[in-house]
Amino acid sequence: MDYEFPKLLKELHKIEIDYADGEGIDFEPFDSFYSEEETTEWIRAWTGNTDADGSSYLIFGQDGTGGYVAFWCVRETNDILQQPIVFFGSEGELGIVAQSFYDYIWLFAKGLGPYEAVVYPDIILSTNKKFLEFAKNNASSHQSSANEIIGRAVAEFPDFTSTIESLCR
Repeated sequence: MDYEFPKLLKELHKIEIDYADGEGIDFEPFDSFYSEEETTEWIRAWTGNTDADGSSYLIFGQDGTGGYVAFWCVRETNDILQQPIVFFGSEGELGIVAQSFYDYIWLFAKGLGPYEAVVYPDIILSTNKKFLEFAKNNASSHQSSANEIIGRAVAEFPDFTSTIESLCR
């Protein structure tokens, strides 16, 4: 099934992301989702499993090495922004990033992208003023520290990593 790229995600992706020579956010936003076929091809390559199915992932960005960020469509809702966000790194990094898009944008406000949230969840970076303004305007009730956001997501989906790792061949 093809999903429309959410307007709020498009707005977030208009904000310039500063990599800051490795000291900033490592994220390259897309302006559309990968197709279901492209996603299935990718998950099969990532896991080495020709039976893996990518239909529950909506890829919407990547880090500089080609690790993908996706909505993981596991909740009984058609609202994509309410789905959890996950990261699959190019070197095997894997993890839950946020419970929903609304938590996810607070990570950007705290200076973390999806890669940083999975690989360096305890890092403390400078607040990004543009993302902070976006988060306050669009998700004020979700304001939390990066550790709280990541911790809630991991607590809700504790088996995500082991489930994906069990698909790997």
